[in-house]
Amino acid sequence: MNGINLAIVGATGAVGRKALEILEKEDLLPIRNLKLLASDRSAGTALNFRGKDYLVEAATPESFNNIDVAIFSAGAGVSLRLAPEAVRKGAVVIDNSSAFRMKEDVPLVVPEVNPDEIRKHKGIIANPNCSTIQMVVVLKPIYDLVGIKRIVVSTYQAVSGTGIEAMEELREQTEQILTNKEIAPKVYPHQIAFNVLPHIDEFDEYGNTREELKMINETKKILNDRNIRVTATTVRVPVFIGHSEAVNVETVEKITVAEVKEILSKAPGVIVNDDPAKNCYPLPAAVAGRNEVFVGRIREDLSIENGINLWIVADNLRKGAAYNAIQIAGYMVANKLI
Repeated sequence: MNGINLAIVGATGAVGRKALEILEKEDLLPIRNLKLLASDRSAGTALNFRGKDYLVEAATPESFNNIDVAIFSAGAGVSLRLAPEAVRKGAVVIDNSSAFRMKEDVPLVVPEVNPDEIRKHKGIIANPNCSTIQMVVVLKPIYDLVGIKRIVVSTYQAVSGTGIEAMEELREQTEQILTNKEIAPKVYPHQIAFNVLPHIDEFDEYGNTREELKMINETKKILNDRNIRVTATTVRVPVFIGHSEAVNVETVEKITVAEVKEILSKAPGVIVNDDPAKNCYPLPAAVAGRNEVFVGRIREDLSIENGINLWIVADNLRKGAAYNAIQIAGYMVANKLI
């Protein structure tokens, strides 16, 4: 085909800008026409793509006329309002928000894990939560080989997961603290610079946050196994880009550390970085700007019979959001589903 007509909703946000950066630097999608959309507040902003300035337009139902693929990265409210309109206009929506992830008839897709689900879409394909994506990319090969009974995960999530305003807040607070100035948190309920917040999204009546419930429910849906027991604690840390996760897995059958390293070294989208003797393990500062998921600190959990510990790190704006969505669109183009 000559290329697709692509719309990016939320083009001025952290994920939208990252999608443009990836598309400009990497030959992942044939683009015939590009339309950049955002809120009324951001309309009129000029963004450069491949040497051409594009004016960001306010997103409306009419914005999706003649659009083949629309990547939404503007929050659940915008997706709920405009994604069905885009589908009615004939576009396939790839949505980065939580709006449709748990809908029974909406595929929740990580291309390295369950690409065949893309073919089942009815106009909308959901991008999973950033923390879920990087975890299941690593766990799928283990699941396929020996099965998984239980997952215990603690996350250390960068502020870019909240957005550009949160990144700016971290910068400002860091400067204010280092210059002995008073800080006034706006994006987060507490100081984020030089601090750790065990609080991402809203709490439910049981004390779990919505972010933790996303990881639990999305993991089961993506792996198509409702019997896996999953528990999560999600934490915000003063890192700009790159989510880290300490993951403990209880497998159905025994698997050795050597076997885990072997299968993960061959897994699509995974890089094993594991040599503790040389201080080699994944770091968010090192993986920022990379599309792969990195894993290290692979070791046996000696407290249970079939236990493995993993340290998983990825660029949350890339594989955790923009790159995963672009991969989905690329799959549809390659398989002539558009």
